[in-house]
Amino acid sequence: MTAVSSRLEGLFGLDPATYRPHPLHAGDRSYPETNCYADVIIELLHARGDEPLAAMGTTARLDFEGDQWTFFKPDPADLEALFGVDIHEMQPYRPIPVEIAELLAIGRTMTVELDAWFLPDTASTSYRTEHVKTTVIPEAIDPGRGRLHYFHNGSLHALDGDDYRGVFRLDTADPATLPPYTELVRFDSGPRLTGAALRAAARDRLRAHLERVHPGNPFDRFGARLADDLPGLLAGDEAGYHAYAFATVRMAGAGFDLLASHVEWVLPDDPAAADAAAGFRRIVDASKMLGFKLARRRAFDPAPAVEAMATDWTTAMAALRQAID
Repeated sequence: MTAVSSRLEGLFGLDPATYRPHPLHAGDRSYPETNCYADVIIELLHARGDEPLAAMGTTARLDFEGDQWTFFKPDPADLEALFGVDIHEMQPYRPIPVEIAELLAIGRTMTVELDAWFLPDTASTSYRTEHVKTTVIPEAIDPGRGRLHYFHNGSLHALDGDDYRGVFRLDTADPATLPPYTELVRFDSGPRLTGAALRAAARDRLRAHLERVHPGNPFDRFGARLADDLPGLLAGDEAGYHAYAFATVRMAGAGFDLLASHVEWVLPDDPAAADAAAGFRRIVDASKMLGFKLARRRAFDPAPAVEAMATDWTTAMAALRQAID
């Protein structure tokens, strides 16, 4: 049986108290946080010394999926091609702290879905108030003393004590409780590109994603669904609104915010790319405006705003294709 570590086993030797997040998580952005998975990958790459903007080309394929916008993630193939980072599902057949410590000891880590009830960085939302599944990436762990450093949302955080015991379910042994979903993260799966080579490779990956954009305008589909859903949203409760808004206008806004920044990074000084980024940012602004209107819980006509978003998507995507060719 594996002995319990009594020291902090770390990946990069970072201190949560002095850690500085990537500018994608700066407070002046329209969406300082995107979604739990994209955010932890951004900070993992940033902490390693890579440029996470290179891996955001998959946001070109954002689509309305029927009842929600795409829950976007950096494409695993992009991460491997650009940085030599391989992320794939793993089997957590032992206690999660043991798995984390052993991976960190050999220069690897993992993604793990945990309960935000026990994550102190969610103090303004779900900490000790709501059970919410969310993804973190451990940066350091001391199983002996019960301490964890972890990437979550827009930064690096720490927890210990009751939070440590709770987040890993150390005081419960219910056989009906399923283990969390986990992925192995390793950093030795190919070359780690930098500089001009990274930018060129990211441009190639963006071109490949553009070739796989679904046909039709996603905002046409979204507009039709929002018109159908709006009466129920206005008649429903606040929790239902928040869930709907996160899956729709917030996910779209955060995704197109990332896409605009990605385009500017991949194609600097290109006028068509600048036009594309400006169009995507108009979609971001409109998404925030729709979110505010939905939050007021009063009847309104969303059609003009969504039609403008559809127009901006068409013109921005055309400009992006012009720039990438």
